[in-house]
Amino acid sequence: MASTRPIPADPGLDHTLALLSEGYEFVPGRRQQLNSDIFQTRLLGQKAICLAGEEAAALFYDEELFTRKGAAPKRVQKTLFGENAIQTLDGEEHKHRKRMFLSMMTPNRLDDLAVITREEWRKKLGEWTAREELMLFREAEDIMCRIACRWAGVPLTDEEAPHRAADLGAMVDTFASVGEKYRIGKEARSRTEEWIEGVIRKIRKGELAPPAHSAAYIIASHRELDGNRLDDRMAAIELINILRPIVAVGRFVTFGALALHDYPEAKEKVREDKDNYTQMFVQEVRRFYPFGPFVGARVRKDFIWKGYSFETGTLVILDIYGTNRHPDLWEEPNQFKPERFKGWEESPFSFIPQGGGDYYLGHRCAGEWVTVMIMKESLAFLANEITYEVPVQNLNYDLGRIPAIPKSRFIMRNVKRLSE
Repeated sequence: MASTRPIPADPGLDHTLALLSEGYEFVPGRRQQLNSDIFQTRLLGQKAICLAGEEAAALFYDEELFTRKGAAPKRVQKTLFGENAIQTLDGEEHKHRKRMFLSMMTPNRLDDLAVITREEWRKKLGEWTAREELMLFREAEDIMCRIACRWAGVPLTDEEAPHRAADLGAMVDTFASVGEKYRIGKEARSRTEEWIEGVIRKIRKGELAPPAHSAAYIIASHRELDGNRLDDRMAAIELINILRPIVAVGRFVTFGALALHDYPEAKEKVREDKDNYTQMFVQEVRRFYPFGPFVGARVRKDFIWKGYSFETGTLVILDIYGTNRHPDLWEEPNQFKPERFKGWEESPFSFIPQGGGDYYLGHRCAGEWVTVMIMKESLAFLANEITYEVPVQNLNYDLGRIPAIPKSRFIMRNVKRLSE
């Protein structure tokens, strides 16, 4: 067997509490201290190897070397993903389920999504102009829920939308929490699964007839490799894996509004949209602001990489936030510069705000196109269709909080149509 060298180690018995308190900065801080893009630590009483950078991401998404099974803690599955959902699958089973999701992401369906997004933002204008003040993050989650359900073919009334949005948002907001906050997330998932399971049953009984191209219809009709349909609960979990990530885009929209506020010259360029500037702006928001902190997998078989030994079963964590700000990959990584994406040749492993790898074969998020489309339409609305004041407030965000969000949730006052 080839000789190996020791992986730089994070001293101490266990660093779970440090991870919970340091959040997005846990991995980057130790990488800096140890001057290494790979280090070993202990989390939840077990050895963990942390990685960052383009080469590390390419390694991490090699399915011959890593498995997702057993990587996501059950507590995360019980709030964020749902138990035994696509994020926990591997091999042909994962690829087959992934093709189901990708079948929803056709150009025509993305065009439909753009239209729905514009319509849902505009529907809010009358209400907003009648109010003195509003919290954008809360409004954005509500709008995202309406967008998600319309696009996915899930019935949603105006009366229930705020409650469904709150539950879907809570599932995102609490996955890294403990105690009472975590309980709130679990209860929100339980209510949401019960709701969507009822939708699936109605579709299968013929009591609901969503369009054949909709996520609700596709998932309710999907058959696994063994020829069997997903059971009602698993179908509901996977349909929630369409709805929940769209609601989560409300965070990106809120950070995008913060960027429009902090960089007024960029706001003018979004309005002009020369050379598809809005696309560059959206990508820089996704790179610059904190969203996904890291992602985990387990070593499938023993191997050596760059002289470091990886043993079967070891937990491995890829630093998403740190890779998107890695100085070897990005010039002035801590500066907000949308122009960096002009003529950018996409790499599946250097820009990974929602994970890396191949869309069709690997674990890269199938909804990434959806995220970009919704963000472009949403931020174009904020820049081009309304005026508003941003009062003095606490717009800082805590990198120790996963997921992060500006503390004030972005308060807006005196919203008016731009033409008024």
